[in-house]
Amino acid sequence: MGILDGKTAIVTGAGRGIGAAAAEAMAAEGAAVLLLARRSADITELAGRLRRDGGRVEAMTCDVARWSQVEAAVAFARESFGRIDILVNNAAVIDPIAPLAGADPEAWGDAIDIGVKGVFHGMRATLPGMRAQGSGVIVNLGSGAAHNPLEGWSAYCAGKAAVHMLTRCAHLENRGRGVRVMTLSPGTVATDMQRRIRASGINPVSQMDFASHAPASAPARAIAWLCTEAAADLAGEEVSLRDPAIRTRVGLD
Repeated sequence: MGILDGKTAIVTGAGRGIGAAAAEAMAAEGAAVLLLARRSADITELAGRLRRDGGRVEAMTCDVARWSQVEAAVAFARESFGRIDILVNNAAVIDPIAPLAGADPEAWGDAIDIGVKGVFHGMRATLPGMRAQGSGVIVNLGSGAAHNPLEGWSAYCAGKAAVHMLTRCAHLENRGRGVRVMTLSPGTVATDMQRRIRASGINPVSQMDFASHAPASAPARAIAWLCTEAAADLAGEEVSLRDPAIRTRVGLD
């Protein structure tokens, strides 16, 4: 018996990094999972592997910056699984890494479209169904960058600050309806994004030893746990994996 038996989940940005690890963790805990990503190759391979392990998994290409694609993905999840219990809004990009005075405006706008509008689109598409069934969990991926400005990261910092406030708004509007919304701030994680950060050489995060970053399995386990009743008291909160008490509750320490 897994802690998510009988649950269904959608994971955005599921092709790699935290998204892929979260999808794997939730499938291992018994959830049916729809993998969403802009490129099909990674999610197709992951879906096949999880199915071979006995998971009930579907994969669909989706650009979360486009409302029509998110709406279609949520409809596909309902058709495939019957209901949606969990949404993990993970999709985000770090680029453009550049000072404000030299940042490419189109790339800056794309980052906000993915990291902010994508979160809104996911919640807008799933909340009506969750409210109607009287249950659901939404986990938005946050960051310490939401509260601490970093050189070269204006789009990422601004985007994560917006996600923090979107979470608070969603919690305010849906508390008492059986729907829990929260943010997970995972700390620095050993993903392709961190390799891009390191290659940039900008700000102190790029100077960190790659081996010092947490494995993607740590936030993945936290996400699966946040979707259970054991984390019900954290609705509306920004949950940080740097908090020793949270790490103990998740079982990471």
